[in-house]
Amino acid sequence: MPIIECDPWREQYFAHIPCPPDVIVPTDDSESWLLFPKHRWIFNKLLICETQGIEAGPHGVEPAAYPVFSKPIYNMRGMGIGSHLVRNATEMHATQAPGHMWMRLLEGEHLSTDVAVVRGAARWWRHARGVPDHDGMFDYWIVYADPRPALEDFLGGWLRAHLADYTGMVNIETIGGRIIECHLRFSDQWPDLYGGDAWVRAAVDLYARGEWRYDDSDRRNGYSVVLWGAPGVRPAAPDAAAVDAVRKMPSVSSVQITFDASKPAAEHAMPPGGFRFAIVNCLDLECGQTARAQLRSLLQTH
Repeated sequence: MPIIECDPWREQYFAHIPCPPDVIVPTDDSESWLLFPKHRWIFNKLLICETQGIEAGPHGVEPAAYPVFSKPIYNMRGMGIGSHLVRNATEMHATQAPGHMWMRLLEGEHLSTDVAVVRGAARWWRHARGVPDHDGMFDYWIVYADPRPALEDFLGGWLRAHLADYTGMVNIETIGGRIIECHLRFSDQWPDLYGGDAWVRAAVDLYARGEWRYDDSDRRNGYSVVLWGAPGVRPAAPDAAAVDAVRKMPSVSSVQITFDASKPAAEHAMPPGGFRFAIVNCLDLECGQTARAQLRSLLQTH
């Protein structure tokens, strides 16, 4: 198993790809923390702001102006846990919490970018944008085929300046072209949309040999369509044959049933607005939405 995957529903992308036994490819922040001790500062969001000159501070330090955005300084589980908008000093004082910070509220396009990095130099990019649903959830993600030249120029300079001795995958979350989070891993939700087995092999080679070799000149837009249920509600696992029939629908590249039926709902990392039941990755949005509707009927959600 070349990829250390904490979510069993994503092992489908990695389990059959050969890998040297001494190579570890992380997809989780906790594993990256252990693998790259020299670069642990990357998980400190206050330091991420400082590298870009973005006004920020820990709770207890008064912002010079409002609104600001509040979040944990470290958030290893992700999913936006504990994050919220703060409109004024009254709200700031009412919501102060240990280990949290505020930063200047950024505006603009919110993107998740995966980068293959060789000694600080970006060798491959792919950008994705979430289309909001409600309460911090996304209805679907668009994995873009087109580049973002201005963003790549800024992020490329930042990588050269701050990760010059790092080789591996990096995930960077930006708003309006400025970094709000950085992770020493890639997004494990859609490697099939990046190129499937060939892309995963290139990622393994990046960690094994320190080289990036992958031609995806024929890339297409992809979509990752999410099926949500009510917060804390976990259905029974659907019939495997029925899920496989959805997986074989036109333009569908993979289906993830994104919960562990053996674990309580509270043990799953989810945003506060809902419980994620499934994800459909596809090359046609309408087809993906049709597949989601079929999964909804299998899981008897509304």
